[in-house]
Amino acid sequence: MMTHLAQRTALLLFTMVTLMNPANADVFELRTYTTNEGRLDNLNARFREHTIKLFDKHGMTSVGYWVPTQAPECTNTLIYVLKHKSREAAKASWKAFLSDPEWKKVARESQVDGRILAKSPESVFLNATDYSPEFSSGEPSGDTVFELRVYRTNENKLKNLDARFRDHTIDLFSKHGMKSVAYWHPADKPDAADTLIYIIRHDSDEAAAASWEAFRNDPEWRKVAKESQIDGKILRESPKSTYMKATDYSAIK
Repeated sequence: MMTHLAQRTALLLFTMVTLMNPANADVFELRTYTTNEGRLDNLNARFREHTIKLFDKHGMTSVGYWVPTQAPECTNTLIYVLKHKSREAAKASWKAFLSDPEWKKVARESQVDGRILAKSPESVFLNATDYSPEFSSGEPSGDTVFELRVYRTNENKLKNLDARFRDHTIDLFSKHGMKSVAYWHPADKPDAADTLIYIIRHDSDEAAAASWEAFRNDPEWRKVAKESQIDGKILRESPKSTYMKATDYSAIK
């Protein structure tokens, strides 16, 4: 028979393995919907009145919902982030959601005058970085804009990019008025090895432009950028940036 100490040790080891297993950690899902012409309002109405409640029902936590500010995406695109307890939980939740009679009824009735989506939703599963902050929305404003940024690194340079954000960039963002919302890595290969995706919040479009100019001209940033790339250029291409407005039903504003 196992001694009490041995039982406790075995339980502790099991708990540690369980917590360290990526399948049991919170995962996020970045989803992008593209609608047919003139159907974005219908999609927003469906989310506002039905979809979010059904997500909650099936164990999916809504993080935020945004519409890009630039044409043509501002007329046909919804971007949102969900949180799941694990990849297995996500799979089970989506299966239950899609099979739910209430969802089937809502989906059918919301499209009596035409199909809403122009194509299948795009989905990327994400893991939070160890430096992703605990975000607080603060006082919402009609001028507030969010910025979704995607960085792709050269081979074996993602760790350098992470170190730069962890040790310097986030503090410099804050210094220049940019509020960090979340930082993620894609969960699946090949993007897991070379991609950083994050969202920051600006007080307005004008504030965003001023903040980025001040950030890029900051002597501290220039020093950090130079020193972090002594052994080679970190990014293989220019960052991709999408400015977005939070929807009226988004928890993050």
